[in-house]
Amino acid sequence: MRTTLRPRKAAVTMTALTALTALALAACGTETRKDPGDPTSGPGLPLKGEEIEVAAVWTGPEQENFTKVLREFEKRTGATVTFVPAQDPIVNFLGTKIAGGSPPDVAMLPQVGAIRQAATQKWLKPVGPEAKAQLAAHYSPGWQQLGAVDGTQYGVYFKAANKSLIWYNTAVFENAGAMEPKTWKEFLTTAETISASGVTPVSVGGADGWTLTDWFENVYLSQAGPAKYDQLARHEIKWTDPSVAAALTTLAELFGKPALLAGGTSGALQTEYPVSVTQTFTGGDQPKGAMVFEGDFAAVNIAQTKAKIGTDAKVFPFPTVGGGTAPVVTAGDAAVALKDTKGAQALLAFLASPEAARIWAAEGGFLSPNKSLDPAAYPNDVQREIAKALIGAGDDFRFDMSDQMPQSFGGTPGKGEWKALQDFLKNPKDIAGAQARLEADAEKAYRAAAKS
Repeated sequence: MRTTLRPRKAAVTMTALTALTALALAACGTETRKDPGDPTSGPGLPLKGEEIEVAAVWTGPEQENFTKVLREFEKRTGATVTFVPAQDPIVNFLGTKIAGGSPPDVAMLPQVGAIRQAATQKWLKPVGPEAKAQLAAHYSPGWQQLGAVDGTQYGVYFKAANKSLIWYNTAVFENAGAMEPKTWKEFLTTAETISASGVTPVSVGGADGWTLTDWFENVYLSQAGPAKYDQLARHEIKWTDPSVAAALTTLAELFGKPALLAGGTSGALQTEYPVSVTQTFTGGDQPKGAMVFEGDFAAVNIAQTKAKIGTDAKVFPFPTVGGGTAPVVTAGDAAVALKDTKGAQALLAFLASPEAARIWAAEGGFLSPNKSLDPAAYPNDVQREIAKALIGAGDDFRFDMSDQMPQSFGGTPGKGEWKALQDFLKNPKDIAGAQARLEADAEKAYRAAAKS
């Protein structure tokens, strides 16, 4: 999903305060709703009889929690909302639905590149005035820009992610006498210390190629810096650039030592992301891995174990690399309208409100870019601190690089960057070969995107 975003943080306006007051009244059950940005304004149930379909790739706990948000929207408006499970990549799924004449009313797109592609295909409807009012009141300029294409607002970022975190099993750290590392060098030393204590230090979900793109992006952002990151994200420099070689060389310091990876290289390549998390917090102080890298959303998977966040499971920022600053890589899911109906626009406006964010925040495994959401909505101190850090960064962040790229390169299982980095994990000595494959696939994808 992203680009260079460094405008000043917008102050909370009186409009935002008015919206918060109105939404609070709505939550208490009053029928007097005066906020023009609230889709449930006015007497009665304004969308009674309206049917809305929402497509997303979420499954399991994420689908369940999003459904709770949709149920609240139904209660407020009288509309009937149906969740439509979508396959990944969702753009291909939507293309099939549109070709068949039955697109959903709203879709949750997990990549900025997907928003651009869908807008270019003229599938999307611009965000209406109610949703725009919510965005202006509750979102920083950067998060608004991420949902816009050529100056037209299409997306409402409902769910965000801080993808610069490493979660760890506290019992293992205590037994090994390990400390939270701050630099990449310290991280490798910590891994060796844990290995010497008899526990494999790092769990990698290499079966899902997107986790490997996240490893690369955090190393690259810290080591090469924001300017290079933005250039590579836009393919203004090639994947054969020396800065890419440097980042892959850094990653090889971990990936090239199978003894540091849970299950070794072959095990990492066969481990899906959810398992990479749960196996870190299963087995007490003898798990299959002591640390796992991924975003705040790992809390959903940790919750499926007996580990308690804040005691058994803790988190530290991704370490700095090569003297650079600590990376802040974000991601997110944006709601877009494929039908210009009153119901679709009302749902976008609701998803942009702090009240909608509050519902999922209370369930955990969720981070909102909505700056008006009270941090108290999050279920524990760890998630509250992660949320405060995201909002506190304002627009000084970088969005997931692979999500900014054409989906055929940066967001398709078994192809492009996902496959090239899986091959690199299998053979981290072949840095030049990995760069050549990445550049060949990127050039092909960008050329095709320019023609579409």
